[in-house]
Amino acid sequence: MTPAHSPLRAVNDFVVKFANVNGSGSASANELFAKAILRMGVPVAPRNIFPSNIQGLPTWYEVRISEAGWLGRRGGVDLMVAMNPQTWDADVAEIEPGGYLLYDGSKPLPPSRLRDDVTAIGVPLTELCNAAWSDPRQRQLFKNIMYVGALSALLDIDPEVVEALIGEQYRSKAKLVPPNVQAMRIGRDWVLGHLPHPLGLRVQRADAVGDRIFAEGNDAAALGCVYGGATVCAWYPITPSSSLAEAFQTYCGRFRVDGDGRAKFAIIQAEDEIASIGMVVGAGWNGARAFTTTSGPGVSLMNEFIGLAYFAEIPVTIIDVQRGGPSTGMPTRTQQSDVLACAHASHGDTKHVLLFPEDPRECFDFSAAALDLAERLQTPVFVLTDLDIGMNQRLCAPFEWDDARAYDRGKVMGAEDLEEGREFARYKDVDGDGIPWRTWPGTHPDKGAYFTRGTSRDPQAQYSERGPDYVYNMQRLLRKFDTAKSLVPQPVVEQATPPAHCGAIFHGSTSPAMAEAVDQLRGAGIAIDTLRVRAYPFPDSVRDFIEAHERVFVVEQNRDAQLRLLLIDAFGTDPARLVAVLHYDGTPVTARFIAGAIQAHMQAVDGREKVA
Repeated sequence: MTPAHSPLRAVNDFVVKFANVNGSGSASANELFAKAILRMGVPVAPRNIFPSNIQGLPTWYEVRISEAGWLGRRGGVDLMVAMNPQTWDADVAEIEPGGYLLYDGSKPLPPSRLRDDVTAIGVPLTELCNAAWSDPRQRQLFKNIMYVGALSALLDIDPEVVEALIGEQYRSKAKLVPPNVQAMRIGRDWVLGHLPHPLGLRVQRADAVGDRIFAEGNDAAALGCVYGGATVCAWYPITPSSSLAEAFQTYCGRFRVDGDGRAKFAIIQAEDEIASIGMVVGAGWNGARAFTTTSGPGVSLMNEFIGLAYFAEIPVTIIDVQRGGPSTGMPTRTQQSDVLACAHASHGDTKHVLLFPEDPRECFDFSAAALDLAERLQTPVFVLTDLDIGMNQRLCAPFEWDDARAYDRGKVMGAEDLEEGREFARYKDVDGDGIPWRTWPGTHPDKGAYFTRGTSRDPQAQYSERGPDYVYNMQRLLRKFDTAKSLVPQPVVEQATPPAHCGAIFHGSTSPAMAEAVDQLRGAGIAIDTLRVRAYPFPDSVRDFIEAHERVFVVEQNRDAQLRLLLIDAFGTDPARLVAVLHYDGTPVTARFIAGAIQAHMQAVDGREKVA
């Protein structure tokens, strides 16, 4: 068909989206497509959007191709690979004017199912598969590889790269390599013999990837826990965090065994989240580096034990891979909606340390750092990642580790210290940083022991309901929280030249979209400074950034502006100075959304000022 709009033309700068049926075996084929472009030296940012059931419902896989290196969602689709009749109308509607639609053309479609401003490309995938294979499951699986072959011709992707990846993917099952290569070649050869090629969208070899690696945040966090010294993990399965615990078990099997092959770790799948956090609290009290991984509903169940760890001052690391809430919410969608729940987890007055990684590299770094911080501060420390980072592959800087790095065990008195007569008072602030000294169980036969309790006590750990003892303890916990400001990862500030009147604050997985949004705003003549928060409590530099700007946009992926509320609480900032930019439909925020929201607000303000 002839489109009403001129077909889109772009080299190494477009978005491809696959619409499939969950359980159809499409995931490996779609990932193969993304990796083939990456192997050609062009950065990609894939995102898997999947349902919360086993099979049968719609699933999508979106690939951002960007030689410029933009890794956030752009918004809009330039080429839709529509393989799901259920979602056909919505999928076709999502294509940009002048874009392309690849579909199974084994049966003709009426013109009413197509768009006159989109180039429709029918490839008879079912017909080709039926001619080559008789087994129904093979037909389904190889149809996916076949459309990858068709795309290799349409987008000018090197077929040798695809074949090499197939060989790697099925290295342990060599008999699967020839039929998969055959399927790829059938799809490719049909396009070469029947359709104009390549399209206006093309992949061209580049050298824009550099030394960056392709990794999932959950895998990276698991490896960070191994390098950070964790030996105990107790967890209960929950999307989207389960693969983190599974990865930790795999890495421990490689790196946490002695010369005789004996395990030097304990990984326990508990009966529920309450049991898992209880085990981690017990392990931390006993001197082990321990963590649990969960998502929002798990944090809700863990609240009472989190409060115990906070008040009894026991090191605990909790990795929260956030998803949509409340309740079951959208278990396979992404959000940043647990910020307040984690910052004040448990009843009573609590304040917890939060770390906000932006990509897999920081998932690795911050998971290891959290284990140090938990022991240094003797408190629960949360790593707040989310589904977008945790379960999608991202390009990021290679992981680095200094083998000379020593674990920070914090203020721990050993037997020698006690023998020398040093005073031991478990809950006494001896140097003004709010952090007391502790001992590990069994340190000394008759010195340094204390009763760990969740009730109020005096500095010597003796039960006390005296008001002054309780106030002393609670004020000391605040001093410790203030001490954490200088220990946590510091903010990252990017300033326009000259510095702008307006700023933006954001955190975590919003980062790649924010970077591109700033570029888009600059193109529209709007300068903006940015600050990426990497931890709570907020260092004073965050307050300084807010005070240096007339207006600060707080960009986050939840309904209630949770980061903004924490900023107002921390600094007493006038709420009118902090403008909420909120995205919470479960999909990762796009650069277009951020830039559009900021631009619209500034235009509205300018309009009101002109009227005034």
